[in-house]
Amino acid sequence: MPFFGKSEQYSTAWGVEDYADWLVKFIKKSGVYGADMLCHSFGARVAICALAAESSLCSRLIIVGGAGIVKPRSPAYIRQVKRYRRAKKFFPKYAEAHFGSAEYRTLSPLMKESYKKIVNRDLSFEATKISNKTLLVYGCNDGVTPPFEEGATFNGLIKNSQLKVMQGGHFCFVEHYKQFNEIVLDFLKN
Repeated sequence: MPFFGKSEQYSTAWGVEDYADWLVKFIKKSGVYGADMLCHSFGARVAICALAAESSLCSRLIIVGGAGIVKPRSPAYIRQVKRYRRAKKFFPKYAEAHFGSAEYRTLSPLMKESYKKIVNRDLSFEATKISNKTLLVYGCNDGVTPPFEEGATFNGLIKNSQLKVMQGGHFCFVEHYKQFNEIVLDFLKN
């Protein structure tokens, strides 16, 4: 995908819709239109947005540790954002080095803008438009996209979906690949 690895870099920050548009073009151009789709975390955001607009892009959808639900902001979170904005105004280097997640702090300025657009985009409405048979797989110890928050929410929003919670964390498909493969193969056989 653009901005990842050695792929093409652009001069403007991308949001979920930009990646979804790219994915639609990629699928159509590569000749895999209608294949089954498996996506993880951020990839789920992109797939949900793309499939909400054009469900025939894939046959069945498998989401692993899918993200895209924006939770209500707690008072502590709102206070932290205010502290960050104040610090950034007077001490920008300090603010950039001490606020935000470790992942966020490693990003280039352009990717920080993309990151903000992406993580603040709630895809609840788009999830309700997905009609594809969908498997949702989440690790029981996933602290990034908790199964009984993100997973349960998507399961309630995506009509033809089933939620499977397995061992592991956000990368459960790597940590317990045999269990993951059994779950996915069972889904694909039916």
